[in-house]
Amino acid sequence: MVSLKARFFYHVVKRRLAKFRALKLPLPEARALRDKASAQLFKLPPGLSLEAAQLGGLPGEWLRPEGAGSAEVVLYLHGGGYVQGSLDTHRGLAANLARASAASTYIVGYRLAPEHPFPAALDDAMAVYAALQAQAPGRRIALAGDSAGAGLALACALRIRAEGRMAPVALALMSPWTDLSLSNASHLSQAAVDPYFPNLSILRGAAAAYLADGAHGDVRDPLVSPQFADLRGLPPTLIHVGELEALLDDSRVLAQKMGAALAVYPGMWHVWQAFGGRFREADHSLAALGAFVRRQFEAAASAQNAAS
Repeated sequence: MVSLKARFFYHVVKRRLAKFRALKLPLPEARALRDKASAQLFKLPPGLSLEAAQLGGLPGEWLRPEGAGSAEVVLYLHGGGYVQGSLDTHRGLAANLARASAASTYIVGYRLAPEHPFPAALDDAMAVYAALQAQAPGRRIALAGDSAGAGLALACALRIRAEGRMAPVALALMSPWTDLSLSNASHLSQAAVDPYFPNLSILRGAAAAYLADGAHGDVRDPLVSPQFADLRGLPPTLIHVGELEALLDDSRVLAQKMGAALAVYPGMWHVWQAFGGRFREADHSLAALGAFVRRQFEAAASAQNAAS
């Protein structure tokens, strides 16, 4: 049964997002308002340190739980449809995942569309991944993200595979957006209950911005929409998605094609994990994702020790 607190937050989020959309703000103002609101709403959990940094020539932040070392790192890629999202909007979510996985986590402020269309975000993610490897060859890295950031994490894993780099040990994906062609049934069937995407216009606009209206690629390019990629042989992956999501089928199709573990949370909406510490479904998901990442780190460490 869905908790009362989760039901409350669902309706609050739905109302606030509807009011936000009604303002019809220009993108720069919408970004600024979201940054300000997120910084006020989502705080760092206790027991973590924060350090501003630059890797790959990009701004980022280290979120380090007490006792976490440097041999294992979660690289976190934020959501926002490739057009919004920042360190401010996703610091709290990345920090909660850092605490749940007991791993140092690096969140990166990659470039956004339409100013920087595809493949800028992917190039930035790869630059940071390479920088983390260069800092400590053999370092165990997990990729994590939400929404577009989860799709970006998967695209990053595909490009890492294509370039023959050392693969990430795991992928932890929350509500991934993996089909920018918007061909999945839930894009329409779940829209009425989705607080973020009540119709196709928001997703369609974000996809157009990311690809500069087709000038920078095709929506079915596997590095744009990983749903259409050859997904065999990728690292162990855990996907969490809410029942009340327009992107529900992105996760279902992805899990089927990858053979990945999938958890569909009844009554939950897009990236409900942002409310970690406020209701049990968010905490449960974060704990499960963190435990999964921790298990993969331990398995990779055992394999490295055996090989040496």
